[in-house]
Amino acid sequence: MGAKFSKPTSNPLRNFNFFSCFKCGRSRQPSFYHNISPQPSIFATLTRRNVPRPNKFIHLFSNCISAATARTQEYLIFKDPEDKLRPSPEVLTQVFLMTYITRSVEVNLQDSLNCTVMTPEQRVLLGADWVWAVLERPTKNPNFQIVVQVLHLSEREEAEQKVSVDTCSESIQMAQMESSNNNTNERMVNFCTSIGKDCYALFLFFGKKNDKVNIYGVLSNNFEAAKGKCRIDRALIENFFKGSRYLHTPLGMMQAIMTKNKGDPITVMIKFS
Repeated sequence: MGAKFSKPTSNPLRNFNFFSCFKCGRSRQPSFYHNISPQPSIFATLTRRNVPRPNKFIHLFSNCISAATARTQEYLIFKDPEDKLRPSPEVLTQVFLMTYITRSVEVNLQDSLNCTVMTPEQRVLLGADWVWAVLERPTKNPNFQIVVQVLHLSEREEAEQKVSVDTCSESIQMAQMESSNNNTNERMVNFCTSIGKDCYALFLFFGKKNDKVNIYGVLSNNFEAAKGKCRIDRALIENFFKGSRYLHTPLGMMQAIMTKNKGDPITVMIKFS
């Protein structure tokens, strides 16, 4: 792919089964040997890798997310007294990713949960910023994938579009023409649908209208239920929060995915910060 490393008041999807419940003979030794446990070689200690145990990785993942969220939130909260410095959407996304990747390497998470960052062309065509893939052992094949698209506050996105419209490469312009029939949100939903129910779309809000300094998310493997019935856009996705009584943590999000029945639809709202 790329570089490795509750009901809303007028929710048009309420009849499409968008929410689901998660069903969640040994030789004898002299007596003085009995209480002596074998000691590892000093060389084995030096070379042994700290590989996460099965399912321990979701706690490490939560730790990495917490670090990335806290670092990104510093930029979301920042206000320049002279109103000259404003972190762009691209900068905010990169800060989150760089912090997450740095932390995941420190805890050896990449052997259990891989992060693939999209190229600029892939971001246009697929609507995704990056993909998290939980890997099976020992094959390293994806068990399930979370495709992430970051949604920024409209004022940040408008400012960036004015700057970047004249600086797009030819390949990006071609990708934009190729994908012009769908908006960015719909392109990511189409991408996830093409993979199957083990691929989850995660729309990550770097601030919302009523809370501009926190990070939220909507995750689902059932957005395709809306295709042909309504437009999948930011307003529709953000509307899920209006009827939500409970917001998962990133750890809770992963637990919900891993405890549900295979193939079942799931939609959860998450608060990352």
